[in-house]
Amino acid sequence: MSVAVYPGSFDPITNGHLDVIRRASGVFERVIVGVLANPRKQPLLSVEDRIDIIREALAADGASVERIEVDSFDGLTVDFCRARGAQFVVRGLRAISDFETEMQLAHNNRKLAPEVDTVFFMTAVEHGYVSSSLVKEIASFGGDVSEMIPAAAAGRLLGALGRR
Repeated sequence: MSVAVYPGSFDPITNGHLDVIRRASGVFERVIVGVLANPRKQPLLSVEDRIDIIREALAADGASVERIEVDSFDGLTVDFCRARGAQFVVRGLRAISDFETEMQLAHNNRKLAPEVDTVFFMTAVEHGYVSSSLVKEIASFGGDVSEMIPAAAAGRLLGALGRR
């Protein structure tokens, strides 16, 4: 069975992330969305909220949720892959600048775990300008991010920003 891990902070998940998940689920028999629960970082949304949002967004999107799993992890992505029996890491690319960083990560992961390969998906053109960081910044200034993130994320994002 081909199993892929799509790791990220997903703080919050964007429509671009959902696009990559949807497309990866058409290639791999199982996709595990790995939500990074790094205690050394301070995400806006809790790991539990991020997992719930992703699950809600996938269900609302009509994704084949029986083949997509959402789980949290901390540590090296390749260790998470090994623990979950995944042979592939899925990464999304928006621009050439992403490629340089992602190539370096892919080479390092390959050195650490030669049995795990990285597969890149180009983000759909309509989502190429969106990043979680920009979404948070725009929303913090009252901007409309409703076309950048799934509805499941909008309310929780605004709630989290209100608590700051």
